[in-house]
Amino acid sequence: MSYAQSSTLPVLTKSQNSILKNLTILGYLEGTSFLLLLGIAMPLKYMLGIPEAVKYIGMAHGVLFIAYILMLLFAASKIKMPLWALPAGVLGSFLPFGPFVFDHVLKKRLGWSRGNRNSARHNSPHASGKADTSG
Repeated sequence: MSYAQSSTLPVLTKSQNSILKNLTILGYLEGTSFLLLLGIAMPLKYMLGIPEAVKYIGMAHGVLFIAYILMLLFAASKIKMPLWALPAGVLGSFLPFGPFVFDHVLKKRLGWSRGNRNSARHNSPHASGKADTSG
C-alpha cells in the first residue's frame, strides 16, 4: 500500500475502536462456537449417539449468532464501513471460519492493525506530537 493511500484511511475514534474490538471478540466467540458445533458436537451426535453436545453447544451458538448479528448492525451504524461489510459479515457468520476472515479483511480495509489501534489519539488536534510509548 502506498503512503498516499494510507492517508485516506479513516481515523477511528476511541469509541469506534471499542465497538470494533467488541465486534471482533463477539465474532471470534461466534466463529469458535460454530466450529465446535460442526467439528465436535455434530460428530458426537451422529457418530456416537450423544445428542447432548449439540443441545448445549447449539444453544450457545444460537445466542452468540444473534448477538453477533446485532453487534454487526450496531457497528455498521457507528463506524463508516464499506458498503460490502454488512452483507459480508452476515454471510461470513454462516461459513466455517467466516467471522475470522471477515474480521481480518474489515480491519485491513479500515486501516486498523495492532500498531495503529490508537491512531485516533495520535491524530487528534490535542495530540502533543510526541510518540506514545505506553504500548
